[in-house]
Amino acid sequence: MKKVSLLFFTFWLATAAMAQVPALIDRQLIFGDPEIIGAQLSPDGAYMSFIKPYKGTRNIWVKKRDDPFTAAKPVTADTTRPIANYFWSRDGKYVLYVQDKGGNENFNIYAVSPSEGLKASTVPAARNLTDVNGVRAAIYRVPKTDPNTLYIGLNDRDKAWHDLYKLNLTTGEKTLVRKNTDRVTGWIFDWDDKLRLATSTAADGSSDILRVDEAGMTKIYSTTIYETSYPIGFHKDNQRFYLVTNKDKSDLQKLILLNPVSLKEQSVESDPMKKVDFGSILISEVTREPIFTTYTDDRLRRYWKDKLFEKDFQFILRELPGVDILFGSSTDDEQYWLLSATSDTDPGATFLFDRKTKELTFQYRPRPKLPINDLARMEAIRYKSSDGMEIPAFLTLPKGLDHKNLPVVIVPHGGPWARDAWGYNSYHQFLANRGYAVLSMNFRSSTGYGKQFLNAGNKQWGEKMQDDITWGVKYLIDQGIADPKRVGIMGGSYGGYATLAGLAFTPDVYAAGVAIVAPSNIITLLNSIPPYWESVRKTFYERMGDPNTPEGKAQLMKQSPLFSADKIKSPLLVVQGANDPRVNKAESDQIVVALRDRGFPVEYLCAPDEGHGFARPVNNMAMLALAEKFLAKHLGGRFQESMPENVANRLKEITVDVKTVQLADKKP
Repeated sequence: MKKVSLLFFTFWLATAAMAQVPALIDRQLIFGDPEIIGAQLSPDGAYMSFIKPYKGTRNIWVKKRDDPFTAAKPVTADTTRPIANYFWSRDGKYVLYVQDKGGNENFNIYAVSPSEGLKASTVPAARNLTDVNGVRAAIYRVPKTDPNTLYIGLNDRDKAWHDLYKLNLTTGEKTLVRKNTDRVTGWIFDWDDKLRLATSTAADGSSDILRVDEAGMTKIYSTTIYETSYPIGFHKDNQRFYLVTNKDKSDLQKLILLNPVSLKEQSVESDPMKKVDFGSILISEVTREPIFTTYTDDRLRRYWKDKLFEKDFQFILRELPGVDILFGSSTDDEQYWLLSATSDTDPGATFLFDRKTKELTFQYRPRPKLPINDLARMEAIRYKSSDGMEIPAFLTLPKGLDHKNLPVVIVPHGGPWARDAWGYNSYHQFLANRGYAVLSMNFRSSTGYGKQFLNAGNKQWGEKMQDDITWGVKYLIDQGIADPKRVGIMGGSYGGYATLAGLAFTPDVYAAGVAIVAPSNIITLLNSIPPYWESVRKTFYERMGDPNTPEGKAQLMKQSPLFSADKIKSPLLVVQGANDPRVNKAESDQIVVALRDRGFPVEYLCAPDEGHGFARPVNNMAMLALAEKFLAKHLGGRFQESMPENVANRLKEITVDVKTVQLADKKP
């Protein structure tokens, strides 16, 4: 009887504690197709476009600006892959977007006429303007002076380098403007749409900015492989251009003006708080004057340059208190703006703002059924790494639970030359709702914190970079937040590598890992990068290691989880896209075979219609359903057992029997 009473009392305590815990949020509400996203205004403001599912796939819809969303009509009908982004031609005659096949990243440019789409009884067929197999199109300029054209890059002549073409949007005719024989990585136009500058990368990894003249190109600015510089547009005088740089003794990136003829420099701005790199600048196309600059610190900081815009912004803040306001699409005359109001616990609401009348009109929520009151707050924190370096991080703790002795999921970002920031994060909210503390950190090599912080990660994959992640776990344990026996790690791309490295190099730290499109052997990763990444090959060798030298190969083998697979002792789930051009399928196959051959259990998902990450919702939902159950089994969090029939069927289809995985050849 005593045993029964004790069990009952324990159950009662657990039930009482859970009474304040939010209900399990359906995965579909967090990760399923949003109802509406990506709204844009046509240049004249007559129309509004947006992305919404059509026949189960995200497509582009259009309506008159003031019409209800129910009056909109789809103008694209892609049934194989969601359309992620699009834009209007300068005259509003076309909506343009890029699309690849199955995630292979060989993007083509498509055009559709929204006016025809609104009149037609059926969805019009989009025209492929760059219909060449195995070629990746890049968009350099959407000219205002010639709105029926685009300036684009095509690597049809040389897979490694893009030649510059002028594309006619009506006919699809392509005119060669410049053949790229100078390792050019980008082309920059002035306010009159005249080609003025180019960026290039030398064989040693250094970067150059070139002045483009009739007679040729002249080098005007150079930075080493350890520095950063890039143009972001011309000054209103149409002579000088804005340049972000951290050349020479400058650690943080700053904004300067450079005259490409006299080479005279003028300092414009750097972080007033001297903490982070210069972020961005918004320049009015009407006045050609700066509107504001931004810096991404623990929170986004904005510095206003245009007092009238700032006055409008303060009005909006009074109308929408307690949220971050993000600026989106505007009309050519900048009277109408689309704004998003978001926070760490809100994926956002979109409003239309009329600067003339000061009318702020609600448009839509992308996820109106998501119970935002049940979401958890994100906190910016700092902790020390193994060598005393301060690591910025973002922590989300589950709502309604005592924040002690919790199961934890570490979520390192991809890149690795990227960064995490404060705000709404679907993975953080998903995992926190399941009862996990969630930590994402900006380990060394992350961008935004100066070149010393960035360069501190050079050749440190799996070592100091991994230490920065491991010491985040130590921090949570020292704070009493983490149960040391229930720490998992989950990430994609470099975050997937960090997952494998965590399990292989610190096997006692993690109880489970989910590795998504994860490099397992850095040598084979570097040997298989796409040809159009040739411009950054030397940078990769310097920041990661050179597989062509004996010392580089030895270092990379040491840092590759594949060669320490025998040390992995925690359960692993591997996720891969079969068409991934960045992290080839062989990277996942290798680690799966290594674990299988030593009799260690490993689970493997591989989607035949995906690339570097899962874009199709049914694939993503299948992966998340399995990952959620996997983490619950090994870390003890909650999970949603049910799933739609199509997701369950898809999960069966992309689950790989690891016994059948074979390697094409021996790997170094």
